[in-house]
Amino acid sequence: MNASRIALVTGANQGLGRALAEGLAARMDPDDLVLLTGRSHQRVSDAAREVAQLPGTRSHVQGQVLDVTDTDDIARLADELRARHGGVDVVLSNAVARLLPEESQAERADEFIDVSNTATHAILRSFGPVLRPSGRLIVVASSLGTLGHLDPRLHHLFDGASLDQVEYAVESWRSAIHNRTAEEAGWPRWLNVPSKVAQVAAVRAVAAERRERDLADGTLIASVCPGMVDTATSRPWFSDFSQAQSPSEAARAVLDLVFTEHVDPALYGELVRFGKALPWHDGTPPVEQDRLLRP
Repeated sequence: MNASRIALVTGANQGLGRALAEGLAARMDPDDLVLLTGRSHQRVSDAAREVAQLPGTRSHVQGQVLDVTDTDDIARLADELRARHGGVDVVLSNAVARLLPEESQAERADEFIDVSNTATHAILRSFGPVLRPSGRLIVVASSLGTLGHLDPRLHHLFDGASLDQVEYAVESWRSAIHNRTAEEAGWPRWLNVPSKVAQVAAVRAVAAERRERDLADGTLIASVCPGMVDTATSRPWFSDFSQAQSPSEAARAVLDLVFTEHVDPALYGELVRFGKALPWHDGTPPVEQDRLLRP
């Protein structure tokens, strides 16, 4: 099909990713296309069919198998969409590896980093160049992604870093975990903290290079914190979900950012929560949480 606008969501089989795909399909136009992606052909096909049949769906919805841990797979899809459609208009990077508190952080590190960070770097590198004017490239992160959540000894690795430097820092962190020197160097046990900081730093790096051009043509690159969301991924980590949002509720603020008519320069390249940028240097290291986790 020759769609007007192309939107892509990673990690869209369930939870927030599924809600984002549903919201895009409801708010985009009938000639537009939403690509709902994941690693399992069956789950992707089932989810795409179910979203397409929802009463509020307006746009076309297709399932697209995409392994975000395979950087070549990401590059191939970006090239295909450029060749077939001339690029993409919306990219929502949402994939995350589920991690339980009782699991060893070190033993799960490779999978977690590959899904959350290696994939983010690849999406920024591959889809940034094929993002059409007035496009949106948004990485779903967390309020844990502000620099202050890391030990001050590590701040220089991410503050003002290029994408290559962020990638090098992530791989150094991975090596330190395997060499059992991570805690000595100041890295927290909780994988989610360095991972989210690195995601936000990667977005900031790419945005810094493109800022003037993107703001001129209405393009937005940013990371977002959707707030606490009641999903199978977050349930094991928190005891009080009285203030948590459903995936559909959490998706609204992210989608409002996607569909905003004018790009606010104050949000460009930043970590955005409910329409406001979170200060990059805020936060405190997760000392108490680290004590409860297996190394």
